[in-house]
Amino acid sequence: MSGWTGGSRPFMGAIAGGINMARSLRPVIVLAARPVVVLAALLLLLAAETGSARAATKVVVGPGDSIQAAVDAARPGDTILVKGRHRENVAITTDGITLRGLGAVLAPAATPTQNACFESTAPDVIGICVLGQVDFNTGEVIHEVRDVTVSGFTIHGFTFGIGALGTRDATFKRNVTTGNSEYGITAFSSTGTRMLFNRASDSGEAGFYIGDSPDANATLIGNDSSGSLFGILIRSALHGNVTANSIHGNCTGVGVLADLPGPAGQFHLTGNSIRDNTRACAPSEELPFPLSGAGVALWGAGGVKIDGNKITGNVPSADTDFSGGVVVASGLGDPATAPAGNRVQGNRILHNAPDVFWDGTGSGNSFRGNACRTSTPAGLCHRH
Repeated sequence: MSGWTGGSRPFMGAIAGGINMARSLRPVIVLAARPVVVLAALLLLLAAETGSARAATKVVVGPGDSIQAAVDAARPGDTILVKGRHRENVAITTDGITLRGLGAVLAPAATPTQNACFESTAPDVIGICVLGQVDFNTGEVIHEVRDVTVSGFTIHGFTFGIGALGTRDATFKRNVTTGNSEYGITAFSSTGTRMLFNRASDSGEAGFYIGDSPDANATLIGNDSSGSLFGILIRSALHGNVTANSIHGNCTGVGVLADLPGPAGQFHLTGNSIRDNTRACAPSEELPFPLSGAGVALWGAGGVKIDGNKITGNVPSADTDFSGGVVVASGLGDPATAPAGNRVQGNRILHNAPDVFWDGTGSGNSFRGNACRTSTPAGLCHRH
């Protein structure tokens, strides 16, 4: 699984070079010495800037029109309304763009569109990509792209449905991603990402994914995720909220994964329905062990709060290295990071195999006040 071993490798492989951000230059104005002339010049400058200010616009893109052309022409604050079916891949590198689908469907073209997020020598194609200026040799984000919103699209058949790299306060809402080979909606090296009321299904790796983000401050609310290796994957990312999502029919419902390469945790999981994650995923080159039947799995995570969730029916359907309603275990690094300071409290955790599993490593992990019946080791369901 490429994201585990290379972080944002699909972006690194798919995008050659950074984005050259345009810089606007104001003319130099030499003011006369006399106060009256100075005041007059200032007033003229203000009037000129006010008169030349450009109001935000709305542009409609219909079937047969280019979404990318509309995006390239847009300025901060503009809204692009997209209707109908389109075969193209789209890159957004401008702050403040709203891309809103009105029954819009996006699928790959026979030949992908050459843009900031696609390099013809790389195999990965992202349906809608939001990209800041990034040094792809070091992974450093040089300049974030801010306040981009993507909503109302059905996206299928890409490597990623929607991908963000080097963004701040991006919002992805009410989209449907299905049948994308790696991820439905993902954000790498980003802060303040909001994933709201989307539906992701049949992604090869994760329906929703937050990775490589030490200041993630991510918010995932009201999403539905099914048919993937992970419903939600949080890898090498800190700080966020996962609330009122429906996560079902995956190999693992929610995974919080440290060590590949950095720490993960400080997320709050509450009010989620995490049920019947019974799919079986065989080991592969990227994932060297089988997975099936895990509701929430914390591998080396720290400071995760899990409360008020309904976690039921997560039972393996094949051999697996980890299973249970809630799994708390060491990370996958060498040396492995032990889980620490995680709190599992006040959840309904029933009909899993087992309801709670802890490998006994780490410190400060607590299991209290849960409605559960089975645990490994015994006794974790009877702590109050």
